[in-house]
Amino acid sequence: MWRDRRLCDLLGVTHPIIQAPMAGSDTAALAAAVANAGGLGSIGCAMMSPERFRAVYAEARAVTNRALNMNFFAHRAPGDDEQKAARARALLAPFFMEFDLGEVPEVAETNFPFGEAVFEAVLEARPRVVSFHFGLPGARFVAALKQAGTVILSTATTPAEARDLEARGVDAIIAQGWEAGGHHGYYLDPKGSQTGTMALVPQIVDAVGVPVIAAGGIADGRGIAAALALGAAGVQIGTAFLTTAEAGISAPHRAALLASDGSDTRPTRAFSGRPARGVVNRYMAAMAAHEDDLPDFPLMNTVTGPLRKASAGAGSPDFIALWSGQAVGLNREATAAELVETLVDETRAAMARLAG
Repeated sequence: MWRDRRLCDLLGVTHPIIQAPMAGSDTAALAAAVANAGGLGSIGCAMMSPERFRAVYAEARAVTNRALNMNFFAHRAPGDDEQKAARARALLAPFFMEFDLGEVPEVAETNFPFGEAVFEAVLEARPRVVSFHFGLPGARFVAALKQAGTVILSTATTPAEARDLEARGVDAIIAQGWEAGGHHGYYLDPKGSQTGTMALVPQIVDAVGVPVIAAGGIADGRGIAAALALGAAGVQIGTAFLTTAEAGISAPHRAALLASDGSDTRPTRAFSGRPARGVVNRYMAAMAAHEDDLPDFPLMNTVTGPLRKASAGAGSPDFIALWSGQAVGLNREATAAELVETLVDETRAAMARLAG
């Protein structure tokens, strides 16, 4: 049914459907289930040590021999700003007291861009696909991965970013619209782009020669068919997979997604220091007026981490990063395999309607 086979052939999948990497929310079981159902399963590895990466990759490999995508961040190192760090600690202190968490931790960098240590682990593992968010790592890393036979993907939020990624050797480009949940993958414009998926995809398709993957606001077969009609060779879907049985989110996060129609989502810097879309909760609302005063990504993760963990442990959504895209109102509860099958069936039906 897939007339454009470029992405299927490149990734070694039956269906050009990628389960988005969602660090901290996806699992090896989710990625393997999607892979076994014919899509591309992904694992967000940005916060993993090399040892953790090896263990998770082995866990997924134990239950699938299909293609997997391992995803990493390629962000710039954050700048030091003692005033912003002090301000952030002061703002979060009352919330830490509420959960009896003691002093707010010092603001420090604990999540690092893709680098030498994890690079060696990835070369050993040789996954079919490695993807990056926030640009690309150094040219020697990209060249070595490609020489090892790895397919390289990365996210673009503008045609300029897409052209830059193509020039630097990516095999396919993820065109991420403003509707997408989680972190917005911009990297050239320090303020980011607010272009929606429907407007972005055809512009990027026209700007590059490699296959384009549409991402953001896609949660059913109608969205997939629309993306293909715009020239995309496939899609990347995140939020819809968060309510599958294999996803690794907390019960409050799952409940918030199933209760949302998408109108209560917005981007926030309050959790990590970089814009990421989620369902608005008490913490996001309280921090809305202070977002320009916060340390850079990923420094805020240091101070919000204990608070998120305590909130989840208490069964409260108030301080959890409830990452979600705008199409969350289309979410359903199912297994990952059932969702992939449904998406394929819905796409087939939508394409038949378009064909008359």
